[in-house]
Amino acid sequence: MPVALVTGASAGLGAEFAHQLAARGADLVLVARSQEALETLAVELRDSYGISAEVLSADLLIEDDVDRVVARIAATDHPIDLLVNNAGFGLPLRFADNDIDDEVRHLRLHVEVPMRLMHAALGVMRGRGGRIINVASVAGFISRSTYSACKQWLIGFSRWANEEYARDGVTVMALCPGFTHTTFHERMGLEPGHEGIPAVGWLQAKDVVREGLRDAARGRAVSVPSLRYKLVVGLTNILPSSLTARAARRGRV
Repeated sequence: MPVALVTGASAGLGAEFAHQLAARGADLVLVARSQEALETLAVELRDSYGISAEVLSADLLIEDDVDRVVARIAATDHPIDLLVNNAGFGLPLRFADNDIDDEVRHLRLHVEVPMRLMHAALGVMRGRGGRIINVASVAGFISRSTYSACKQWLIGFSRWANEEYARDGVTVMALCPGFTHTTFHERMGLEPGHEGIPAVGWLQAKDVVREGLRDAARGRAVSVPSLRYKLVVGLTNILPSSLTARAARRGRV
């Protein structure tokens, strides 16, 4: 069976990726900080789908823990066929008012960690084949503080890597959802109704993951789930950046 490693697997999009991949018959390596949450999820997936689910508790802001995840990805025994870089967190949009150490950790988790895990994955996938999905955001197409900048890097690198390593049988895709009902906003102390975004602007995690997996199978470099957010991305190409930057001050994606 194919083997998928998912970071940030204990909740939100990560847990949804785990469920949908298990339903398709994939064995899993579940990565997150909470050992207890991962064990609970692993038991549920094994019982529901009859697949194998490894638990790898790791704080991806700790170098030794990143090294353990890299070692698992690089292992040739039961190798990884699909890497889902999903782990992340948000910060308030006012960069100058944020703690700079928090901003550095934010940058590391959204840029350095995916880069390290992708490097390890490419080392075992090239020539054998494989897929990498980097969970980015529609925010990556809009100027809005450091979260946007991190996601812009992830989108740009995924586009290049998808073209560069296609000859080696490896696809790399940035998944760019808009506002999605997950625990992301709750961890920031925010409620969806307080984001200033109407209900029609919110996506369901199951739809985001389903469309993302479909686009990854098609070899696409960028996936923007839902027609409404494809339209948003299209508008960013023609509207002045000053206008989109003002609009982007609302909410978190």
